[in-house]
Amino acid sequence: MISVPAEATGRLSDAWRACVGTGRIELALRRDYQDSLALLQREIGFRYIRGHGLLSDGMGVYRPYAYEGARRVHHSFTYVDQVVDAYLGLHVRPFLELGFMPTELASGDQTVFWWRGNVTPPRSYDEWARLVRATLTHLVDRYGIEEVRTWPIEVWNEPNLTDFWQGADEAEYHRLYEVTARTVKDVDASLQVGGPAISPGADEWLLRFAEFAERREVPVDFVSRHAYTSGPARPVPFGAYQTLAPARRLLDQFARPREQLKGTRYTELPVHITEFNSSYRPDNPIHDTAFHAAYLAPVLAAGGDHADSFSYWTFSDMFEESGVPTALFHGGFGLLTHRQVKKPTYHLYAFMARMGEELLERGDDHLVTRHPDGRVTVLAWAPVDETGRTPGPDRHTLRLSVPVGRRPRGAAFVRRSTVDEEHGNAWTAWRHMGGPRSPRPHQIDLLHEAAEPARSHLRLPVEDFRADLGLTLARHEVTLVELSPVEDETPPWWDERRLLGSPVEPR
Repeated sequence: MISVPAEATGRLSDAWRACVGTGRIELALRRDYQDSLALLQREIGFRYIRGHGLLSDGMGVYRPYAYEGARRVHHSFTYVDQVVDAYLGLHVRPFLELGFMPTELASGDQTVFWWRGNVTPPRSYDEWARLVRATLTHLVDRYGIEEVRTWPIEVWNEPNLTDFWQGADEAEYHRLYEVTARTVKDVDASLQVGGPAISPGADEWLLRFAEFAERREVPVDFVSRHAYTSGPARPVPFGAYQTLAPARRLLDQFARPREQLKGTRYTELPVHITEFNSSYRPDNPIHDTAFHAAYLAPVLAAGGDHADSFSYWTFSDMFEESGVPTALFHGGFGLLTHRQVKKPTYHLYAFMARMGEELLERGDDHLVTRHPDGRVTVLAWAPVDETGRTPGPDRHTLRLSVPVGRRPRGAAFVRRSTVDEEHGNAWTAWRHMGGPRSPRPHQIDLLHEAAEPARSHLRLPVEDFRADLGLTLARHEVTLVELSPVEDETPPWWDERRLLGSPVEPR
């Protein structure tokens, strides 16, 4: 029996919902994207959203033309305005990523993704600076400087990888960063700019980035990196399988920037993990499973100890880096599939959104918080075997003595919401259906139904201001338990024995 303290040990960090990732941001022009984001915001409520492609050709910002024998450039923000308006209308702010390179400004033709984001340096850094200045000036003019000052501005994406930056040329990235950061500060000195948005396995890049920035006196307001735990991909048609490291390795990666920068002038800078997930592949079936929710539960519970934000990559399967998805469930990154079918990891986030602000207890398999009105919330998860050598335990038990209410005796109302292999798991239902690639309307309805958590309620006695809560979790289960003191208003004449009209003797 674990005795949960009656007094708070601190406040629960909400770094887990500071930001969420998205497919290229021009997808925000689509109705189904906005419908998915609206659902996410109603039930979870992220503060920022980050995605690639702000300056790529699909957004139509950089528009060179010839006039009177001279080459000129027009900057068009038609789509930018629509995207940002959609975000702000859904109460989420943009975490701006400056990239990729417009084709007409690029020095080469190397691209990444199905939608061909150009990853080469600008052929003119002066024109790049004018593009950055025009974009930020427009945003300030349209949304106001006080608003735009709250939007972090990240320079590029994973420049340490040759797929994302031509030749993974570190010196060239430093040049791009310096020109960009100084331009950002020319627009307004209070705008937040940072990087280097490196992928896992490139720790040395951050140290050299810090040395470069200090030597050149280049502005850096935050540092950013990404975190994943999957091994090499074993491809199959339209998918991949990968090994996974223990989830605590994500926490190690979250903590790494502060460890590296300790003792430097950047020690106190905010740390933003601008992408994280288990697999870095958008076609790994692990993303769709109950295992995935249980695997990530301890990361959401403790990640705020190490980073100011850690952004789940991504909120929706509306994501086309490898092409248009070939089936409703295809191992996409999203918390939601197309058609807004919730995955188990979506419910992990929704459960976290119902946790309280006061942190009472945190363990290897549980998190306990309290709300200002006295409600106590418990998030619990079954351990997983990420090696795949065993299926994981069929049952996992947890017993807690929970502080409830302000009366020595009474009762607590208990509500439990459960996601596991069979409950809150549309992926399981879809597999039972035979994995239809394009489910028919009635099948979509069934999947939405199957995606809802199992819910139950009961009443527990309270003795000495405490309720004993015993939980038995199924394989890969994540469960949310909410306890609130009962204020009994049952009238004195209520008697269940008389429901069918039979006279009974007084109690």
